[in-house]
Amino acid sequence: MTTEQRWKKSSRSNAQAECVEVADDLGGAVGVRDSKDRGGPVLAFTPEAWRAFVSRVPGRQL
Repeated sequence: MTTEQRWKKSSRSNAQAECVEVADDLGGAVGVRDSKDRGGPVLAFTPEAWRAFVSRVPGRQL
């Protein structure tokens, strides 16, 4: 589930890598993880829940 090519880091990530990574192809789920703890826990969202969240993020670029 944590194959590296599935995970994407924001192009707006800072130099300290304090960000999250997102994978949108985890067997019908969208995964979110801490970029500094790639082997750690993954939050999983339905695609609908993820779209609803992202649609409310100020300044987002889809």
